[in-house]
Amino acid sequence: MTQPPDAIERIAALTLAHYEHHAEEFWQGTRAHDVSQNIAALLHAIAAPPPFELLDFGCGPGRDLKTFKELGHHPTGLEGAARLAAMARAYSGCEVLQQNFLELDLPEAQFDGVFANAVLFHVPSQALPRVLKQLHATLKPGGVLFTSNPRGDGQEGWSGERYGAFHDWQAWRNYLSAAGFVELTHYYRPAGLPLEQQPWLASVWRKPKA
Repeated sequence: MTQPPDAIERIAALTLAHYEHHAEEFWQGTRAHDVSQNIAALLHAIAAPPPFELLDFGCGPGRDLKTFKELGHHPTGLEGAARLAAMARAYSGCEVLQQNFLELDLPEAQFDGVFANAVLFHVPSQALPRVLKQLHATLKPGGVLFTSNPRGDGQEGWSGERYGAFHDWQAWRNYLSAAGFVELTHYYRPAGLPLEQQPWLASVWRKPKA
């Protein structure tokens, strides 16, 4: 069902308010998460010579921003919650844009890679095509998008104070292909477990050069 614009805006506002109010709790709960597999998947797919210009989309408190910087790249963060954005700047020493995902203002063809780890599932499916096209536009030709989201069977709605949309592989593939991306690979996480114990769907995509 199509939702009116004010409903989409409310979804964004309430979800961001949750992260704003629980910023320190979120940081303590996620700072030790090992996402090295996902970082490697992005970096290994980029064909440009390093160091890379990277956008950590939904960077949270800056855990992965700092990792990218320590690896010698030039990362920029983007975060919607003001407290998390401030924490990310302090922790990583990187530039962090504070932008609502539904009101993006991104430079054209700026980045070699976009790292969207555990974030795009918060975008209502109705708004997802527009957001993906904006990420496509901010990548350089040949640039790479990494995504990781909790998978599902099309469920969408509120989980407590946060909104989520949970796509299966085929649905996610359709969204990304429609936005102009070319599929490189996908996998499920955590690694080494049976599929029913792998709730995360990760995927890597390229923006064509022409």
